[in-house]
Amino acid sequence: QVQLAESGGGLVQAGGSLRLSCAASGRTFSYYPMGWFRQAPGKEREFVAATTSSGGSTYYTDSVKGRFTISRDNVKSTVYLQMNSLQPEDTGVYYCAAKRSSGSFFDTRQYDYWGQGTQVTVSS
Repeated sequence: QVQLAESGGGLVQAGGSLRLSCAASGRTFSYYPMGWFRQAPGKEREFVAATTSSGGSTYYTDSVKGRFTISRDNVKSTVYLQMNSLQPEDTGVYYCAAKRSSGSFFDTRQYDYWGQGTQVTVSS
Protein backbone atom coordinates (compact mmCIF):
# COMPACT_ATOMS: atom_id res chain seq x y z
CA GLN A 1 0.00 0.00 0.00
CA VAL A 2 1.07 3.56 -0.72
CA GLN A 3 0.08 6.74 1.07
CA LEU A 4 0.44 9.99 -0.82
CA ALA A 5 0.64 13.57 0.40
CA GLU A 6 0.66 16.58 -1.92
CA SER A 7 2.11 20.00 -1.13
CA GLY A 8 3.11 23.16 -2.89
CA GLY A 9 -0.23 24.57 -3.95
CA GLY A 10 -1.19 28.18 -3.48
CA LEU A 11 -2.35 31.41 -5.06
CA VAL A 12 -0.39 32.75 -8.01
CA GLN A 13 -0.94 35.37 -10.69
CA ALA A 14 -1.37 34.39 -14.31
CA GLY A 15 2.00 33.76 -15.89
CA GLY A 16 3.51 32.61 -12.62
CA SER A 17 4.89 29.26 -11.56
CA LEU A 18 4.36 26.66 -8.86
CA ARG A 19 6.01 23.37 -8.07
CA LEU A 20 3.85 20.66 -6.59
CA SER A 21 5.33 17.76 -4.66
CA CYS A 22 3.81 14.42 -3.78
CA ALA A 23 5.58 12.43 -1.10
CA ALA A 24 4.88 8.72 -0.88
CA SER A 25 5.20 6.37 2.03
CA GLY A 26 6.20 2.76 1.68
CA ARG A 27 9.21 1.02 0.24
CA THR A 28 7.78 0.24 -3.18
CA PHE A 29 7.29 3.72 -4.60
CA SER A 30 9.58 2.96 -7.51
CA TYR A 31 7.24 0.20 -8.68
CA TYR A 32 4.35 2.56 -9.38
CA PRO A 33 3.60 4.69 -12.38
CA MET A 34 2.41 8.04 -11.06
CA GLY A 35 -0.04 10.62 -12.28
CA TRP A 36 -1.25 14.13 -11.55
CA PHE A 37 -4.91 15.02 -11.94
CA ARG A 38 -6.91 18.15 -11.23
CA GLN A 39 -10.48 19.01 -10.47
CA ALA A 40 -12.04 22.40 -10.97
CA PRO A 41 -15.25 23.37 -9.13
CA GLY A 42 -18.24 21.71 -10.73
CA LYS A 43 -16.14 19.66 -13.10
CA GLU A 44 -14.90 16.09 -13.24
CA ARG A 45 -11.40 15.17 -12.23
CA GLU A 46 -9.16 15.28 -15.28
CA PHE A 47 -5.78 13.92 -16.25
CA VAL A 48 -2.85 16.35 -16.25
CA ALA A 49 0.39 14.37 -16.46
CA ALA A 50 1.86 10.95 -15.76
CA THR A 51 5.18 9.18 -15.63
CA THR A 52 6.27 5.58 -15.76
CA SER A 53 7.79 3.88 -12.73
CA SER A 54 11.33 4.69 -13.87
CA GLY A 55 10.48 8.21 -14.99
CA GLY A 56 11.72 7.36 -18.45
CA SER A 57 8.44 8.23 -20.17
CA THR A 58 6.05 11.06 -19.49
CA TYR A 59 2.59 11.97 -20.73
CA TYR A 60 0.64 15.23 -20.70
CA THR A 61 -2.77 16.49 -21.55
CA ASP A 62 -2.61 18.84 -24.52
CA SER A 63 -3.48 21.97 -22.56
CA VAL A 64 -0.35 21.75 -20.38
CA LYS A 65 2.22 20.55 -22.89
CA GLY A 66 5.21 22.87 -22.95
CA ARG A 67 4.19 24.47 -19.63
CA PHE A 68 4.12 21.63 -17.10
CA THR A 69 6.80 19.05 -16.36
CA ILE A 70 6.34 15.87 -14.33
CA SER A 71 9.36 14.25 -12.74
CA ARG A 72 10.12 11.81 -9.96
CA ASP A 73 12.87 11.00 -7.53
CA ASN A 74 12.61 7.35 -6.56
CA VAL A 75 15.25 7.74 -3.84
CA LYS A 76 13.12 10.40 -2.15
CA SER A 77 9.86 8.64 -3.04
CA THR A 78 8.52 11.89 -4.45
CA VAL A 79 6.90 12.94 -7.68
CA TYR A 80 6.84 16.57 -8.79
CA LEU A 81 4.81 18.75 -11.10
CA GLN A 82 6.55 21.92 -12.23
CA MET A 83 3.93 24.32 -13.54
CA ASN A 84 4.99 27.37 -15.53
CA SER A 85 3.03 30.03 -17.38
CA LEU A 86 0.00 29.30 -15.23
CA GLN A 87 -3.39 30.45 -16.47
CA PRO A 88 -6.71 30.93 -14.66
CA GLU A 89 -8.04 27.77 -16.32
CA ASP A 90 -5.35 25.80 -14.44
CA THR A 91 -7.17 26.54 -11.19
CA GLY A 92 -8.33 23.50 -9.25
CA VAL A 93 -7.43 20.91 -6.68
CA TYR A 94 -4.44 18.90 -7.83
CA TYR A 95 -4.13 15.26 -6.87
CA CYS A 96 -1.33 12.80 -7.27
CA ALA A 97 -2.09 9.15 -7.75
CA ALA A 98 -0.33 5.81 -8.06
CA LYS A 99 -1.40 2.90 -10.23
CA ARG A 100 -0.65 -0.79 -10.00
CA SER A 101 -2.15 -1.89 -13.27
CA SER A 102 -0.81 -1.63 -16.78
CA GLY A 103 -3.92 0.19 -17.96
CA SER A 104 -4.27 3.66 -19.36
CA PHE A 105 -2.33 6.49 -17.75
CA PHE A 106 -5.14 8.90 -18.62
CA ASP A 107 -8.04 7.18 -16.86
CA THR A 108 -8.71 7.96 -13.19
CA ARG A 109 -10.19 4.47 -12.76
CA GLN A 110 -6.78 2.89 -13.40
CA TYR A 111 -5.25 4.52 -10.32
CA ASP A 112 -5.37 2.77 -6.98
CA TYR A 113 -4.00 5.28 -4.48
CA TRP A 114 -4.75 8.99 -4.18
CA GLY A 115 -3.51 11.89 -2.13
CA GLN A 116 -5.79 14.40 -0.42
CA GLY A 117 -5.12 17.12 -2.97
CA THR A 118 -3.62 20.59 -2.92
CA GLN A 119 -5.39 23.75 -4.08
CA VAL A 120 -3.96 25.78 -6.95
CA THR A 121 -5.56 29.13 -7.68
CA VAL A 122 -4.43 31.29 -10.58
CA SER A 123 -5.69 34.86 -10.63
CA SER A 124 -6.05 36.87 -13.81
